[in-house]
Amino acid sequence: MEIRRLGANGLDVPVVGLGTWRTFDVRGAAAQRGIRAVVDEALESDANLFDSSPMYGEAERVLSEALGLRRPDALIATKVWAPSAAEGRRQVDRAMRLFDGRVDLYQIHNLANWREHLPMLEAE
Repeated sequence: MEIRRLGANGLDVPVVGLGTWRTFDVRGAAAQRGIRAVVDEALESDANLFDSSPMYGEAERVLSEALGLRRPDALIATKVWAPSAAEGRRQVDRAMRLFDGRVDLYQIHNLANWREHLPMLEAE
């Protein structure tokens, strides 16, 4: 897998990652097993960058469960999409709980509110 440096922060990421919109917004044991198989294949292929968002329903939780103890092997990108800094903080706190206290890349999903969220994200 080709790896590239992302920006000036030194984070090296694969050129292929896995998005979780719709495909990871699932419920039930059978669906969760299917997602785990997808995550297994991605990690085995060195496509270890996973992109999610609190706006994708259950996707962050499902990804967290599918990774399990393999969380250190993954790079997690997620987003903040919130009408207020307080809601943005709740989204960040939830992601930190789900992903063992580390999110590798935060993105602001709604550009209309980016100035309100940027100070919090810079502090993380």
